[in-house]
Amino acid sequence: MTSRDQSFWMWAEALELLQGAERRRGRFLTLEALRPVPCWEPSVDLYEDGEVLRLLVALPGVSARQCEVVLGEDGLIVRGRRPMPKVSHRTAIRRLEIPYGPFERRIELPPGDYRLREQFLEDGCLVLVLHRLS
Repeated sequence: MTSRDQSFWMWAEALELLQGAERRRGRFLTLEALRPVPCWEPSVDLYEDGEVLRLLVALPGVSARQCEVVLGEDGLIVRGRRPMPKVSHRTAIRRLEIPYGPFERRIELPPGDYRLREQFLEDGCLVLVLHRLS
């Protein structure tokens, strides 16, 4: 085998290894993995009064368009994102205790079927009013 053949063989082997690594990476890295992972959960209060459930979800700094409410058979999901406040690029952060970024809270409801009747923001809380269906 000449040195030219040996060099070609090494390059072909390296290319084959790179292609195999790319195929394996493609199996593990999917679009699902690129979704933002929730990094905090908001606090929730749940009040029941007869056929009405009232939930208060603590979301100061979150607008209505930054959150989503999903009512399913296994409970309620509130998810969204609290954005970082706008600060100058020269600002030094000395303390950061308020959680920012994506959030999600799954809330188990008392037994029954519910319909979401009202949803609004009030004093930094998302208020959800659910009625039990007969």
